[in-house]
Amino acid sequence: MKILLVGGAVRNKLLGLPVRDRDYLVLEATVEDFLATHPGAKPVGKSFPVFIYNGEEYSFPRGAGLDEDFVRRDFTINAIAEDEDGTLHHHPLALEDINNRLLRPASEHSLSDDPLRAYRAARFLAELPGFTPHKDLVVAMRQAADLGTLGTPFAERVGQETLKSCASARPGEFLRLLDQGRCLAPWFSELASASDIPAGPPKFHDSSLLEHTAQVMDKLAGDGMTVWMGLCHDLGKATTPASELPRHIGHETRGEALAKALGERLRLPTRMVNAGADAARWHMLAGNYPELREATRVDLLFRLKSRGVLRELFRLVQADKDQDHLPEAQADLDAALAVCLPPEARDQGEASGDLLRSLRIKALRSAKKAVGRT
Repeated sequence: MKILLVGGAVRNKLLGLPVRDRDYLVLEATVEDFLATHPGAKPVGKSFPVFIYNGEEYSFPRGAGLDEDFVRRDFTINAIAEDEDGTLHHHPLALEDINNRLLRPASEHSLSDDPLRAYRAARFLAELPGFTPHKDLVVAMRQAADLGTLGTPFAERVGQETLKSCASARPGEFLRLLDQGRCLAPWFSELASASDIPAGPPKFHDSSLLEHTAQVMDKLAGDGMTVWMGLCHDLGKATTPASELPRHIGHETRGEALAKALGERLRLPTRMVNAGADAARWHMLAGNYPELREATRVDLLFRLKSRGVLRELFRLVQADKDQDHLPEAQADLDAALAVCLPPEARDQGEASGDLLRSLRIKALRSAKKAVGRT
């Protein structure tokens, strides 16, 4: 029995990137042979034998042997294996594509065999530094879209690819490649026409809605939830009537429901769904924070605080408008939180809430006057 390290672990070693997950390929053995030497291994494969043993994946070749296994994998850069003495076995184009930083399907059937690979391709492009899509990949993605098979993967699997992309170093590449490959619909249908929609008047935006969204995501790289908020923040612009372009009046109100629907469609965690909806609904108000009245500030700050996205939303504003309002917002929140109800006004239901809000508004006004005097 021979056991080879295979796939992304070998790829990352060659690229000088961290190796997080190790997968293995079992050769010259039967399933019975493997189970005899790996007691407790749990079967997880359906179309071919795959087992989990000590948290690592062990699979048997997809097909008659190693060469056939390689062409049945997703991308050439993952169709590579290393045996115990360091000898590499690989797809004919694997080393060339790794060296040239190209993402290419392992075969012309790669995406038709598994349409999820269209979204995996976009995720890999977001994760792997310096990689670009080979023309064969773009063609294959467009063919998959034309065949109407992109809706067949389970929502959770597309959602996981999305979350991994949001946590990557170049998250905007996820959207760019899906757009280039015409694979935004059906899962990201809100953005399917975003490349043809101006992000706003030329005075404020010089790119399409799709590219602006991708740029905001890239600026937020390093915080997956905030990147997701960046993906969602301008979804409402996709529904602006053509007669009103390039302005997008009221897009934040329209975007809230769209962002929630997108997150739920991908079966994302509830906190992520809510954060995306909050980003769409409140980013314009937060972007105008210095001009807001104290009452509006209090309501906005405590809503964002209760949802756990205050810092994240103001980070989004900074990426979107290149304006950092967080220090001012945090100072206002600190002043409002310092307010306490007098004992006689407590435990009176709505009346106590109304009074506390009023006292917080006064605290912000007093703080503003104090700053003005200094």
